[in-house]
Amino acid sequence: MQTTVRILESLEDIDPNAWDRLAGSNPFVRHAFLHGLQATGCTTSETGWAPCHLTLWRDEVLVGAMPLYLKDHSYGEYVFDWAWAEAYHRHGLEYYPKLLCAVPFTPISGPRLIAESEADRALLLKAALALAEECRASSLHILFPPEIVVQECEKTGMMLRRSVQFHWTNQGYRNFDEFLAGLTREKRKKIRQERRRVQEQGVTFRWISGADATEADWTFFERCYRKTYREHHSTPYMNRDFFLHIAERMPEHLLLIEARIDDKPIAANFSVLGDGALFGRNWGAIVHIPLLHFEACYYQSIKYCIANGIHRFEGGAQGQHKMARGLMPVEKVSAHWVAHREFRRAIGEYLGRETQGISGYVDELNERSPYAATS
Repeated sequence: MQTTVRILESLEDIDPNAWDRLAGSNPFVRHAFLHGLQATGCTTSETGWAPCHLTLWRDEVLVGAMPLYLKDHSYGEYVFDWAWAEAYHRHGLEYYPKLLCAVPFTPISGPRLIAESEADRALLLKAALALAEECRASSLHILFPPEIVVQECEKTGMMLRRSVQFHWTNQGYRNFDEFLAGLTREKRKKIRQERRRVQEQGVTFRWISGADATEADWTFFERCYRKTYREHHSTPYMNRDFFLHIAERMPEHLLLIEARIDDKPIAANFSVLGDGALFGRNWGAIVHIPLLHFEACYYQSIKYCIANGIHRFEGGAQGQHKMARGLMPVEKVSAHWVAHREFRRAIGEYLGRETQGISGYVDELNERSPYAATS
């Protein structure tokens, strides 16, 4: 049997079923999600996300894949290497382009070297490193891979970097009050106060499954999302066409939580379902109501998980404030290869110190757990 590696600048010509058979249950590496980002103009060379997906074929059958992008910036990644780029610049070197294996704009762990066998994953990784050298990229970065891929990356000499996210775990709670009962008295009181203040403004909520969401629902959410980015002096990564694209092709994985006053929508939260988890992704509001963000993004999401027997809620990257809402720190790992020998050594030393700092930070956070000792 003949094994070949091909670089695809678009997933348009590949059979979605063949890709999804490899991708498994993780919704973020499904064909509809990744191809949708490119087809709607979110990940293109013009936006600094030039697709160059690696695929592995055996006798014309797809047996491996790696979502890969050639980038000329570091936006939308959630593993921050701006300091590395600045150091290159100070020494008169070019940090961009770089190669990135990740799901764009999505700090969620999942398949990266998408293949059934260790041997095929090794072939994909070898091909990615070869491509990095061939296109004279400064580096290759694999963000939020599963543990088995972390180990395989480390065997090749790639450097590991740790970061912290905050996740909520369902302990078999029967309702939200039972979840609150497991918290310390101080945290329980604070959450009840926050929720009461939102309720006193007359805010109600509607959970809208992807199958039930209308075009008007998605249009309103995108309006909220765009307004929130604008208020933070930034440009939104995704657009209305993308949300409509995935709403049509993978509705079973989507959830909108809409906040309303007098039966009129005022805010919306977008999440993705899959792999036994609810992944909080984006939110926005057209009016400001104090504490609405915590209710719409955290408390309603936790309520939804309890009501639907979902094991885990991932609140996204960073955000120590999430601990006060019952989310706990979880370490995540990314893998990095740097072409320049001296920078590789310097970055490796830095990551060694950073890892110790992350470990101490997580220990400190766990000592301040919002949960009562008997929980």
